[in-house]
Amino acid sequence: MAKKKTETPADIMSAYMKYLLEHGERPKSVYLFAQNLGIKETEFYEQYSSFGMIEKLIFKAFFDNTKALLDKNEEFQTFDAQNKLISFYFTFFEVLKANRSYVIFTLENERNKLKMLETLSELKKAFHGFIQETGIETIDLGQEKMEKFKNQRISDLAWAQLLFTVKFWIEDDSAGFEKTDVFIEKSITTGFALLDSSTIHKVFDLGKFLYKEKIKVN
Repeated sequence: MAKKKTETPADIMSAYMKYLLEHGERPKSVYLFAQNLGIKETEFYEQYSSFGMIEKLIFKAFFDNTKALLDKNEEFQTFDAQNKLISFYFTFFEVLKANRSYVIFTLENERNKLKMLETLSELKKAFHGFIQETGIETIDLGQEKMEKFKNQRISDLAWAQLLFTVKFWIEDDSAGFEKTDVFIEKSITTGFALLDSSTIHKVFDLGKFLYKEKIKVN
């Protein structure tokens, strides 16, 4: 096979995603994948340490693409925390939609939940950072240690919500994933309401929506 020009990390990432979707499995080895791509094995290792590393960074790239799109929007910078999070969700799921086959293949076919969470670990770090940047306001606890715990807890809850929304989106069979759009708006609105007050009717509203859609949480 004729030697190609040196591939960039993005080129290798795209080729890996294409390989998975076309073959339905990981390449048998880095050597064979490099041969298929027309590069030397050493060129692969100059960019990535393993296939697992590529998979982590693919989901991180989905976040980076989302954030880049949001940062270009001057109006986004003026939004409050709630609207920033809603804007992130809608943009992020548009990015996922463009890569839906890969996302479903990667997450639905991975029976080992711990390995799946490891694949999403770089996305989790980036998302936690974004949550901290939004400046979500909550009740002032008055103690530094308690404030740190509270902020970490908010990040963890936001991450759990994102994972749940991804699961909902994967199972969503509505046209244009309209049910996911409704779920995003209701869940985020309810979450922020609970941070400020006990708006119980919004909780019931979200609960009725989830029951109607018959979501099963594993």
